[in-house]
Amino acid sequence: MLASPHIVTLARDRSKAPFRASPAEQLPRPFRYSWPMFVRLLPLIAGLAPVLGANVALVIGVLYETIPACFPYVDGCVSISATGRQPPGSFLFRAVHLPYATVLAGTWYFAWAWLKSVSPDRHATKRAVMLVLGLIASLALIVYVTFLGTTEPVYEFMRRGGIYFYFAAATLAQIAFTTAFLAEARKAADPVLERYANAMLYLCLSPFVLGLVNLVQKMALSKAVSDPIENSIEWIAALLMQAWYVVLYLLWRRTGFEVVVRSGTAERSS
Repeated sequence: MLASPHIVTLARDRSKAPFRASPAEQLPRPFRYSWPMFVRLLPLIAGLAPVLGANVALVIGVLYETIPACFPYVDGCVSISATGRQPPGSFLFRAVHLPYATVLAGTWYFAWAWLKSVSPDRHATKRAVMLVLGLIASLALIVYVTFLGTTEPVYEFMRRGGIYFYFAAATLAQIAFTTAFLAEARKAADPVLERYANAMLYLCLSPFVLGLVNLVQKMALSKAVSDPIENSIEWIAALLMQAWYVVLYLLWRRTGFEVVVRSGTAERSS
């Protein structure tokens, strides 16, 4: 009887420790994952899909005159949520963001596995916190998209809670991963990996700084003036958050990250 299959994660840098593991080619070929590159692409999809979805939904809304024509990163004429409230743009918004929530959950699971393969004896707490927060972010995004466009008080509460939990949990998960990875990059003394880590640190801390700026400007300015600024900050912060996942993809490509699925029978026969 075959044993339950399990996943082997490999994080390989071709020259530097600790980013080194046994080559996947040494595993029994019938049990190798059919397309190991797909997992490496998850953070790239996670980074680009919601940006494209929201911006294309914005263009559709402008063309159908459901939202005003502007450049929200500067003008702040609409929030991100506004692009997903009115059809036909809302159809695309939901069609992109609901699958994105699943991709996001997978990205965080494999980010946890990558950190564990890089340093199995370190950062256990950060790995666990990161994984839990990443899954919370995925679930919160589903709640947000599900209730987007509703006006009933209970549903509006669910929508607002969903988006707040999504941004907070995703950003904190990014910080947990980045601080653990930064320590490993410095330990490996690899300047390229350190640049990736520093870029990720900048990208995940920037939304917090922008959030503080937003709080200050909302207290200091009138609602008519502060609302457009808040919208612009929201668009920019979301863009920075998604750019973090693109850097994660570059990091996984740099370290030769692969995922292999094999069974206990394969281990006994090898």
